[in-house]
Amino acid sequence: MADQGKQMGHSWTLALMVTSTAIGGTLQYGYNLAIMNAPTNFIQGFVNDTCRERWDVQLEDYQVTLVWTIIVSMFSLGGLAGALIAGPMTIHFGRKKCMLLNNVFLMSAALLALTSRAARSFEMIIISRVLVGINAGISMNVQPMYFGESAPKHLRGAVSLSCAVFTAFGVVLGQVVGLREILGSEPYWHYLLASNAIPGFIQLLTLPWFPESPRYLLIDRGDKEACIKALRQLRGCEVQAGELDEMLQEQAQSSGVRPSRPWELLADRAHRWQLLSVIFISSAMQLCGNDSVRGEGGQRNLLIELKGRRFMLMGGYILMCCWAVVFTIALSFEHVVSWMPYLSMTCIFTYILSFGMGPAGVTGVLPTELFSQTARPAAYMIAGSMMWINLFIVGMLFPFLVTKGKTLSEITSEFNKLNFKGQQEKSLSPAQYQLGEVGLSTSL
Repeated sequence: MADQGKQMGHSWTLALMVTSTAIGGTLQYGYNLAIMNAPTNFIQGFVNDTCRERWDVQLEDYQVTLVWTIIVSMFSLGGLAGALIAGPMTIHFGRKKCMLLNNVFLMSAALLALTSRAARSFEMIIISRVLVGINAGISMNVQPMYFGESAPKHLRGAVSLSCAVFTAFGVVLGQVVGLREILGSEPYWHYLLASNAIPGFIQLLTLPWFPESPRYLLIDRGDKEACIKALRQLRGCEVQAGELDEMLQEQAQSSGVRPSRPWELLADRAHRWQLLSVIFISSAMQLCGNDSVRGEGGQRNLLIELKGRRFMLMGGYILMCCWAVVFTIALSFEHVVSWMPYLSMTCIFTYILSFGMGPAGVTGVLPTELFSQTARPAAYMIAGSMMWINLFIVGMLFPFLVTKGKTLSEITSEFNKLNFKGQQEKSLSPAQYQLGEVGLSTSL
């Protein structure tokens, strides 16, 4: 009974630490992605009204789309900046304190978003999105690092994968809060953008009660007593000799070696293939165009320990390719076979499920397990940078590539507004119009 109580205490302490960290961490990433959907038209109207009041200018549709695209994409640029400063912050302040300091960016962003409407400034929304992005960029790097260094070996993968679970929960929560009946209506859109401060406050109140990463305390700070104390608190029992010996061995190997810088890691032949792996995998996760996982995390956490990282990653991408092919075929025959639309909907859900079971969960764990303590912060900086750069590219291009249900002539006409701005729109040739009458663009 005593051993069972100790194990239960260990589980609860670790689970509460994970929850406290993730509420102000990757949950914010998913939440801040989702809350921008509901107020799209309201913010675009606000941008148009502001320009009319300031300069007596009525923006054209493509100009409003451009400003909106900038607002949305600033989140990715902020994330890139956050990924770049996360490494130095974790080295100087530690994992836990870094997560706490990260809330400075979040609270500043919430304040700007809240007051932007009264100030009649859409520029404040842009700055707010940059700061929210910095917050997300830091947490997306620091949180899996903190989890991977704090969890016992047999739970390391499952605990690290909770980052993706909380991202999914953040997406769902953002969609719920963005409902018209809650904060998704026109009078409340600025409150919706500022509502991300609430999870930040929860983290500020709870995370200080939990210990710093034991590995950081021992290897980076050389504080063995603090490391043992942190292990006791997280495990709920006396420190296992094997676990401490493993940390002491890594400390001895890292003695006198300063943390690697990103450019040094890029030139280090000993880490070449590890680095290439995380670069390609981090890039692929965003370029697949599906970063909104739904709630399948519990099953995935069990599978990763049973099947391993490589199996989950490769299996996820293979299934995604298969469902994408089936989805394309279903779209091609949706007007011929009556049940094809149902197959298309099924493909969407299974595609998302495959993404969540593989790439979404495994990608964030890899730098923790492939790199040593001294190389890990730089590895997360590089992997995080690639993730945010590709997310920015997708975010910038997507609004201009959405051609749902339009003929080619209509698409060409819209691009002519950009190509011949200020001039009489170039007329289309009969061949172009004929092509446009028979060709429909693929829905995105």
